[in-house]
Amino acid sequence: MRPETPQLTVDSIIEIQGGIVLVERKYPPLGWAIPGGFVDPGESLFEAVKREALEETSLEIEVLDLFHIYSKPWRDPRGDTVSAVYWCRASGKPVGGDDAAKAVIFSEGDLPENIAFDHREILQQFFHWKRTGIRPELDL
Repeated sequence: MRPETPQLTVDSIIEIQGGIVLVERKYPPLGWAIPGGFVDPGESLFEAVKREALEETSLEIEVLDLFHIYSKPWRDPRGDTVSAVYWCRASGKPVGGDDAAKAVIFSEGDLPENIAFDHREILQQFFHWKRTGIRPELDL
């Protein structure tokens, strides 16, 4: 019998045209989110983040670095997840697809009000890191 563990997910903070791409979710929990999703069996994190970004935004991304790992049990109301969040870059026009109703470019100053999961905190940490070079502290 396998132990019960959190689900593994990936998210991509995609920099494009001076902003970042967020997707409006079609399914609960509703709101805007960093593009991402669950890692499929037999798939690496790198493959998963590229696939999820393409499915949700129609963008082929360049993965620049692993930004941070998020693992607090409360972060997803559907159940415990651990997410590898990647810093990425792309060009082109994002278009919502798969379980994303829309894909839109936002700047730090015009983020939407309704952001799902813990993604507002992740984005605040990302923008802080871009300004200061200081990465988030580990989830201890």
